[in-house]
Amino acid sequence: MLSFAGIMSFLLVWQVLVMTGLVSGRHIAMPTELIALFVSKFTDTSPDGATLPTSVWASLNVSLTGLSLAIVFGVPLGLCLGWFKGLDRLITPIFEIIRPIPPVSWIPLTIMWLGIGLRARAFIIFFSAFIPCVINSYTGVKLTNKTLINVAKTSGASNVEIFFKVAIPSALPMVFTGIRVAVGNAWSTLVAAEMLAASAGLGFMILMGRQFARPDIILLGMLVIGLIGMTFNWILSFVENRVIKWR
Repeated sequence: MLSFAGIMSFLLVWQVLVMTGLVSGRHIAMPTELIALFVSKFTDTSPDGATLPTSVWASLNVSLTGLSLAIVFGVPLGLCLGWFKGLDRLITPIFEIIRPIPPVSWIPLTIMWLGIGLRARAFIIFFSAFIPCVINSYTGVKLTNKTLINVAKTSGASNVEIFFKVAIPSALPMVFTGIRVAVGNAWSTLVAAEMLAASAGLGFMILMGRQFARPDIILLGMLVIGLIGMTFNWILSFVENRVIKWR
């Protein structure tokens, strides 16, 4: 009830500020206008040339492709770097050089390497999501309780057995945290990724809203991205509670 009241209060204040003229309607649309636009955009293709479901599907296709690849490659890499010291010393210096580079700075090289299209946009998403997957998985392994490791050694477990049966289960809460951060990064990088000659998508819709001076289109795109990100967070929380009940 408190959460619902907070959201409704925010929307009410927003509506009143625009209706009374304290905030110009030319700069920001009212919530009621956004609701009407949300409904009409299911069939209306202006100004970006695509309906809202088409834009959502295009963005999901790009973001899920990049995010899935980041999880598949980033989580195992982080777990292995955190456990195997030789691999850590070999790869971590290279990773530390690449890590501070902003994902958007890869756009020129991405165009040269992959051209324009789904692969290029997915690569930008991949890079933004890959880093938190590696870092959190790495940290999760490093935080494994030494007592558990010593008990496993006393019981005759090998290094590989300890890695799979002690370190990885212990790191799972941090792994899920990394995935949750990766989801946020993926959606925050979406607009930049869809600057690569996209013809549909929520980021492209926002860019067209700016080009045609349509603050309502911009706000609608932002709100839909936020709602989708929140939905992903709920799904991850549900899966996390199922996978690591013991926590």
